[in-house]
Amino acid sequence: MRLAVFEPDIAANLGAMIRICACFGTGLDVIEPCGFPLSDKALRRAAMDYMPEGGYRRHDSWAAFRPTVPGRLILLTTGSSVPLHGFAFEAEDTLMVGRESAGVPDAVAARCDAGVRIAMPGGGRSLNVGVAAGIALHEALRPV
Repeated sequence: MRLAVFEPDIAANLGAMIRICACFGTGLDVIEPCGFPLSDKALRRAAMDYMPEGGYRRHDSWAAFRPTVPGRLILLTTGSSVPLHGFAFEAEDTLMVGRESAGVPDAVAARCDAGVRIAMPGGGRSLNVGVAAGIALHEALRPV
């Protein structure tokens, strides 16, 4: 299981996702360009001591990233009708979250193997992307 982040806008959210991946024992892929200068120094403050050397893989673009996915690419999106808790995840899946400001373009969503949605019974539009990534990874890693 891996987490992929499509063109993140906010360094602190990416730092939080580094911590989430470290705690859950999953890999992390960062698909550039980012909305901030991507450097270990920029992320250390948010990731604290959770960021090991090589704690994430950088990809110059969506086109460079997509062929590297070993299994299915599952998009976490408010546009899906498939509930997260009802999806059958597999060990080789990569769960992808979009940009905080815009999600992913339609062309990127179309290249994903599936899309899942976190239920929000309180009626909000969306969760913070780092929070959503943590919820989704926890569910994806839950033993069946």
